[in-house]
Amino acid sequence: MTEFTTRTTSPFRYDIVGSFLRPQELKDARAKFAKGEISQADLTAVEDKAIINLIHQEENAGLKAVTDGEFRRSYWHLDFFWGLQGVKHVNLKHGYFFHDEETRNDSAQLSGKISGENHPFVEHFKFTKAHVSEGTQVKQTIPAPAQFLEEFLRPENQANAKEFYPDEAELDHDVAAAYHQVIEDLYAAGCRTLQLDDCTWGISVNAFANLKKKDPNADVTQLEALQKRFLKVNNDAIANLPADLTINTHVCRGNYHSTWAAAGGYGPVADELFAKENVTAFYLEYDSERAGGFEPLAKVPDDKYVVLGLVTSKSGELEDKDEIVKRIHEAAKYHPLDHLCLSPQCGFASTEEGNILTEDQQWNKIKFIEGIAKEVWGK
Repeated sequence: MTEFTTRTTSPFRYDIVGSFLRPQELKDARAKFAKGEISQADLTAVEDKAIINLIHQEENAGLKAVTDGEFRRSYWHLDFFWGLQGVKHVNLKHGYFFHDEETRNDSAQLSGKISGENHPFVEHFKFTKAHVSEGTQVKQTIPAPAQFLEEFLRPENQANAKEFYPDEAELDHDVAAAYHQVIEDLYAAGCRTLQLDDCTWGISVNAFANLKKKDPNADVTQLEALQKRFLKVNNDAIANLPADLTINTHVCRGNYHSTWAAAGGYGPVADELFAKENVTAFYLEYDSERAGGFEPLAKVPDDKYVVLGLVTSKSGELEDKDEIVKRIHEAAKYHPLDHLCLSPQCGFASTEEGNILTEDQQWNKIKFIEGIAKEVWGK
């Protein structure tokens, strides 16, 4: 029997992306807070209770690295943006357009120069860390710096960005520096596992696919330049950090109320993302044909990890176990099996609405992943 390396740091053989379905009590409290019926302290107390309960559930499920479920957030990304200095909460005419559904219309715009001091996520991390059992790691999830830039590529936000940053390079520099500050503060608070959630690459493959569909010989120079920009801001933000801080990234094509936003294989972004982003592991969506084949995984350096998101978080129905095992071994043709792991393709609730499945189904998915991981890797 093949001996596989025992994972003691993230990623683990059976893992999660980060978000969990919000308990009804928490949803009710957030609704009351929005109406002014309860105070911030009242809401925080409900959040605290829900997070402590979630941590116990995660540990009982055998997870080695847990999160706070993103229970203090409305969105997986915007709440982080709003916590940066020089960023404000706005509402646009439209939300994000997903397959057959439009999200709420919240967004972020600038109110001044960007910096990363006193970000509220640092205190959120401290709370989670204070309530885990000895030996349990806490994974902090934040949207990638590239995702911040993507928000300001939305037509409604471009003029706002240029008002404060007429020089694009200065904007990119300040975004990277702000992120670096937050990450340093998280590290000082005890964070040793950080995950950059990044849909920009999913948006990019979608753009490539649409362009090539219209014209196989279309000029993709602008798309390639944008990839290089995204790669640089991500790598600049995580440069020169302590060696014992594990930084991973998660890539998907949109996850809102069990719907999706983009489609296309990883091929068009593999040379930049897989070959050059300075992370330890790539958590990759692979739960549907929209993600394409495993061939681009050959671009991931052999010493890095790929966490295969073969189990969907968009549905409560369990996949065929043998088919998942088969697909893991198919992926191993392109990246070493010892450097593969398994997880859902995304979180269970990237926004507070959550995906369309029950909490029991959510935990059954995690137990299902654990069983397959033990069968494949023996641990």
